[in-house]
Amino acid sequence: MVDRIIDTNAALRAYGNTSNMAKIASGSEDDSTSSSSSGSAGGVSFSDFLKDKARESIDVMRTSEQMSAKAVTGEADITDVVQAVTDAELTLQTVVSVRDRMVSAYQEIMRMSI
Repeated sequence: MVDRIIDTNAALRAYGNTSNMAKIASGSEDDSTSSSSSGSAGGVSFSDFLKDKARESIDVMRTSEQMSAKAVTGEADITDVVQAVTDAELTLQTVVSVRDRMVSAYQEIMRMSI
């Protein structure tokens, strides 16, 4: 099964965000001794990247829930609510896709003969 990118701008923004995170992390890791956890180029480790993205995903979902609650009480503008719900939907689709790929990779590893 081949996934297609629905919004190329979202993919470009995600790539730009990862590049910026790597630059920021490489500058902030100078004073710590994390040579084993960071990449050979001084970037962000894979586990740190996943943790940060998981936290960001949770924040997006919480923001969407708060905007939905404000919409029920009439405190929020409808465009803000739609934007928050759309962001939450895209985030959920991304998280599910990453989960499915990780499970698939794990199953592939388990099928390998030793």
